[in-house]
Amino acid sequence: MLVLIVIGLSFCIGFAAGGSLRHFERFRVHWWGVALVGLALQGIPLTSGVSRPIGTVALLGSYVLLGSFAWVNRRLPAVWLVMVGLALNFVVIGVNNGMPVSASALEVAGASAEGLAGEGTLKHHVMGPGDTLTPLGDVIGIPPPIGVVISIGDVILYAGVAILVVAIMLGRSGENRRPPARWFQGYRGKHLRPGPRFSRL
Repeated sequence: MLVLIVIGLSFCIGFAAGGSLRHFERFRVHWWGVALVGLALQGIPLTSGVSRPIGTVALLGSYVLLGSFAWVNRRLPAVWLVMVGLALNFVVIGVNNGMPVSASALEVAGASAEGLAGEGTLKHHVMGPGDTLTPLGDVIGIPPPIGVVISIGDVILYAGVAILVVAIMLGRSGENRRPPARWFQGYRGKHLRPGPRFSRL
């Protein structure tokens, strides 16, 4: 997965800049469970046995959950970039009933338009003349061995994640002061006790 590569490179940059993993022990993040559900929705394969609107709703729902997670943690460095990237992807998926994928970008990634159509996926489709906001679609092909196609929104999102990881390693993440959610306690690092539970108003 490309995001794992991005995070791995971010760790390398953080170490090269003199950072340390110890700072993650004091790092607080809220609504981590919401983020996990959002990622799970993106990973669930949907085939032709399911109607296309359901696939679109599942994909849009994942972005709503991830956007909510980013919003409650917006005080962290570069999370605003994550929110921008999520918003761009959400818009292009919403107006096109799925993420349009450029055929030329697929070729760069070592795939083909016929292959994408043959998979029967309901979350992505080959870009056609009826699609709008196509520059925001999956138009950036990354050749093998990575072999993926990503969007401008993905690039911005990954940049935000990378900057956040490096900032944490350098001890510049600051304090994420929002009270933990009632159902998903904020992760505060292995040496810190969970804060008191708060009810949402």
